[in-house]
Amino acid sequence: MKEKKDNKVHIIGAGISGLVAAIQLEKLGYAPVIIEKDEAIGGRVQTDTIEGFQLDRGFQVLLEAYPKAKEYLDYEALELQALEAGALLFDHGKGKLFGDPLRSIRFLLPMIFSSDASLSDKIKTYRLKKKLGRKSIEDIFAHDEHTTLAYLEKQGFSKRIIENFFQPFFSGIYLEPHLSTSSRMFEFVYKMFGEGKAMIPKKGMGAIPLQLANQFNKTDIQLNCEVENISQNQITLKGGKTIETDFIIVATDPERLMKNYVSSLDWKSCDSLYFSVKERNIAKPIIGLSKRKDSLVNNIFYPTSIATESKGDGDLLSVTVVKKHDYTIDELIAQTTKELAEQFGIDDARFLKHYPIAQALPSMHNIQCSMEVGATMISEGIAIAGDHQLNGSINAAMTSGELAAQMAHKTMAGISHLV
Repeated sequence: MKEKKDNKVHIIGAGISGLVAAIQLEKLGYAPVIIEKDEAIGGRVQTDTIEGFQLDRGFQVLLEAYPKAKEYLDYEALELQALEAGALLFDHGKGKLFGDPLRSIRFLLPMIFSSDASLSDKIKTYRLKKKLGRKSIEDIFAHDEHTTLAYLEKQGFSKRIIENFFQPFFSGIYLEPHLSTSSRMFEFVYKMFGEGKAMIPKKGMGAIPLQLANQFNKTDIQLNCEVENISQNQITLKGGKTIETDFIIVATDPERLMKNYVSSLDWKSCDSLYFSVKERNIAKPIIGLSKRKDSLVNNIFYPTSIATESKGDGDLLSVTVVKKHDYTIDELIAQTTKELAEQFGIDDARFLKHYPIAQALPSMHNIQCSMEVGATMISEGIAIAGDHQLNGSINAAMTSGELAAQMAHKTMAGISHLV
């Protein structure tokens, strides 16, 4: 049997799961090689700078309470900036405050007098937060699975609060407008929001993969290197070059790399658009939601409402579209600009950048918080990592990367179990 230092293990994909897999492999005594087709690490979690503004590739946040994030990330070094625990519900240019008065006193009076929810609804939101606070993550993912909509109805929430708050708010998280996502995911996310804040690093979400990579001591990252296909102990790069290896962790779409691998996985897509404005119309770092059912825009956020490492002239506006549409890019910009003026009272938006994100989140059923190490193995000498293995979250991406690394160690060390 080879010594650990002689074992060759390759990770395909430098997203969150691939980076965590490398960290874990180093802890286990290996020196992995990451192969990434793009020019930068991060996968779906990257930040660009345009006209001095920091643009995340899709509006994303890090939930402070994620267990794995607390384990792998240095929050203080990331200089995390907190968003407020609520939302502004917009229509006809005016926003109504809706949030958790237990987290911020400024939500108290708006919540008491809000017409977007009944008194019964407000009591139920408080009770649900307390209930999920007592429920372990393992219990959440072991519970019977329903759609989020069916779950909310079963909890006794009125149609009014479902349509005015839960639907627009969680549509932005789920990237689908019908609340058809698993109730397990709802309970998990609701619990995470209840136990911590939604945060964004001062340098943007792209600071997260960079911090993970900075933990490497023996890992080699090869960028601009595209893999064409893989088989047991062999990787073929675009152009024909082959690499011999002892183990492969696929931290990207395996269907593209393996001829006999057939996946039933579907992906949710979204459009992320950025605009500059002279001055933001929301002072606090809080999400703006559209209350209109026919709205193309789901949510808005001003990234410049929090401290950023870089800032252009004026303010930066992030707009997320989750509904399916057939608009051209010009039509999409025109419709979005129109809705910003009519619904959000923003009439000076200047378009900066459009990110069409085809694989934004995995569309899954029977979602889990973890899995057996052996379940990551998809072929002899090949394991898979990614949030699509468990649930669509940064926490899941980290967990799956860790498990795939343990599978690689188990195989190469020739052991029958892991403690």
